Amino acid sequence: MYKNPTPASADSLPSPAPRPDRPERSRLGRFGVLPRLAGTSFLVLGLFARLPLAMLTVGALTLVTTASGSYAAGGFAAGAVGIGSALGAPLLGVLADRRGQRIVLLVSAVLNTLAIAALLVVTLTSARFSGGSLALVLVAAFAMGFTCPQIGPLARVRWMAMTRGRGADLDTALSYEGTADELTFVLGPALVGLLAAVIAPWLPLALAAALTLTLVSAFAVHRTVAFSDAPPAPEGDDGTAGGGASPGYRSWVVLLPVTGMIAMGTFFGSTQTFLTAFTGHFGSAESSGLLYAVMGLSSALAALSVAYWPRRFGHTARWIASAAAMAVAAAALALPDSIGAMVLVLLALGLFVGPTMVTIFSIGSEVAPAHRLGTVMTLLASGIVAGTAIGSALAGTLAETGGAAGAAAVPASAAGVLLLLGVLSAVALRRAKGRSVSPRG
Repeated sequence: MYKNPTPASADSLPSPAPRPDRPERSRLGRFGVLPRLAGTSFLVLGLFARLPLAMLTVGALTLVTTASGSYAAGGFAAGAVGIGSALGAPLLGVLADRRGQRIVLLVSAVLNTLAIAALLVVTLTSARFSGGSLALVLVAAFAMGFTCPQIGPLARVRWMAMTRGRGADLDTALSYEGTADELTFVLGPALVGLLAAVIAPWLPLALAAALTLTLVSAFAVHRTVAFSDAPPAPEGDDGTAGGGASPGYRSWVVLLPVTGMIAMGTFFGSTQTFLTAFTGHFGSAESSGLLYAVMGLSSALAALSVAYWPRRFGHTARWIASAAAMAVAAAALALPDSIGAMVLVLLALGLFVGPTMVTIFSIGSEVAPAHRLGTVMTLLASGIVAGTAIGSALAGTLAETGGAAGAAAVPASAAGVLLLLGVLSAVALRRAKGRSVSPRG
């Protein structure tokens, strides 16, 4: 049951700017509605407050590897961050649904800053990485991932509250959020590499701690939190806010977008590993991150385009179409025999990755119970993290035996699974909606 110690009344909530019948033209196009709804400060905070999450895994890998001289120790630390994040994100979502985002984000910002500080202290004061000191490093790395504030998922919850009943505006907001995720996950690792190489390996994590304490706290108390922390809208007869699927269907339909995000994470992790094996064939394995960033940039731009897709092109149809094109493009990863050709394939592949991810988040928002939006959004984010680990492991195993060609089978298979899940989602949602409007005996 929803619990909020100080629920805001409907009259006390900040009101989004009224939407006239003929809205004024904006230089931002359809995205002009976003600053009118939430304020420009929310867009800026939501973008940069999620940057620490994109820095933690690579930051831990870089720091621990440098301090210990062991790639294995660095890899274990990075893995601990990922496992912690995958487990902690849904818990933070549940707590945000029950207690409100403000208090959960403020507490997690403080705890995450302390966990980062602990990792820095343990790593930099260990003269030798014995079993005991490595265990402390892994505990601190796990805590760092477990307590990391989930800005992206919780920002989406706020947009859902601010755009309730306005599907076109929600699509625009989720397109922006997808682009913000892609940009930060390109910028974060690049920033870690730059600061670690030019100044010191500990600086990226120190910067992440400072950003978490300041920007996440500012995001937590931003006026838009009044929307997410208000009691959910009155439920319809079917147990959902405003109607939709019946509760029995909803409980398992939610698993489809969550599984979709696990497949999406598997695609991401396996693509990273495949590119490492591919560039290693040319003696430049260190450039794999730059190639991966190429796909991330085209994916971010394509995610923005979803705001302009026609509303009659429904979410499940978008999922199927985007995933089908993504599967074809992913299969082409095995074809290039040069870095230049691979860049072209990655640019084309990214054009379908961004829309697929945005669409899955949109379907997640459709099927999530009104009082469990934070839980579902963070589950979707955790699915990406868990899937990334699965994809990295599978592609790494195949790369050991079959080289880059073997590893290329994993992202293509993950895209195929996404297509299958899109078809299943279309069938499941059609049946669920049919039941919700059927006569009751």
